[in-house]
Amino acid sequence: MAQGAAVHSGLARAVDHALELASRGDGIAREDAQLLIESADTSELCAIASALRDGSKGRIVSYSRKVFIPLTHLCRDYCGYCTFRADPKPGVAAYMTPDEVLAVAEAGAQAGCKEALFSLGDQPEQIFSQAGEFLRRFGFSRTLEYLAAMAELVLHKTGLLPHSNPGLMPAEDMARLKRSNVSLGLMLESTSLRLRAKGAAHWRAPDKAPALRLRTIEEAGRQRIAFTTGILIGIGETPAERVDSLFAIAALHHRYGHIQEVLVQPFRAKPDIRMARANDPSVEDLQRTIAVARIIMPELNIQSPPNLVRDDFPDLLTAGINDFGGISPVTKDFINPEAAWPQIAALQQRTASCGFELRERLAIYPEFARQGEFIDAAMAAPLQAQLGPDFYARTQ
Repeated sequence: MAQGAAVHSGLARAVDHALELASRGDGIAREDAQLLIESADTSELCAIASALRDGSKGRIVSYSRKVFIPLTHLCRDYCGYCTFRADPKPGVAAYMTPDEVLAVAEAGAQAGCKEALFSLGDQPEQIFSQAGEFLRRFGFSRTLEYLAAMAELVLHKTGLLPHSNPGLMPAEDMARLKRSNVSLGLMLESTSLRLRAKGAAHWRAPDKAPALRLRTIEEAGRQRIAFTTGILIGIGETPAERVDSLFAIAALHHRYGHIQEVLVQPFRAKPDIRMARANDPSVEDLQRTIAVARIIMPELNIQSPPNLVRDDFPDLLTAGINDFGGISPVTKDFINPEAAWPQIAALQQRTASCGFELRERLAIYPEFARQGEFIDAAMAAPLQAQLGPDFYARTQ
């Protein structure tokens, strides 16, 4: 019994020491981060994360008014948690046509959106003949070529600023996409190799190999592309593996300085997925992960989607986020279609009641919009048309 008390006392001292180190805002060692995510008191953890957020970001919380363009639901990956992907179906086009893409973008522009978020499956032409047939009919051989052309179409016809999340991207495709996108994104999700085992979340998902995803994120850094990435929690990873994933992101940012946003996104179970019986992470679990992400990367923009916690989104602020991500007044969340976006007016009111100012940003964060190296010459004029004087979204 005395031995057990001594162990408990030793753990408490170690946690207190880790909290003290975290409060200094200089980052934290991996071992201390694991100790915090596993053993720290949630309220203490969130208090430190909130103080770090206030110190680096102030009391502004941002969001992007976007239109969601699901260019194709076809995907060669079969992740255990995904309802976005689909196999070919009779009578269903493999991709959105240019006219369909433009119609959605124009509706977004009329509703005051400034971001066109392109989401799509990863390299479906590799396994589906229907994908290849569609692409050839429109004069393309690969999905990433078609994506670049559609981003250029939307940019030039509507003035919306594209942000694309197409999965893995070779260097040459990223270079072309930079000419029509103000930022790009790829969720790391997790560095855990266990999740690729048979029956696990990333089984039968060749594009979810951590090394490949880290390579894409690193290439974005080499090309000076403002980049969004993050982790998906509740898909079978351990708290220690979440920490490993966050440190992998931090290491790339410290090397290249290009990570504009880190998402901490919770898994949500749905009926028609392989992981339908898996448990959703609790709001407290999400808070703890957000707080540790803030402690590891105190200067970065940390985001978590408000629609995935329903009415509990003020708890995300408590945990240290400074951004709610993209919110659409036009299109649903095609990744989590059961989770409706909050009304922007309601989000603004509740954010203000928590002592924060809600600001609309663009698909590129203000600190990156200030730096010309992250903006291709072809994007300079379209970006300037949407920028306000303080590099948030223009309001008039």
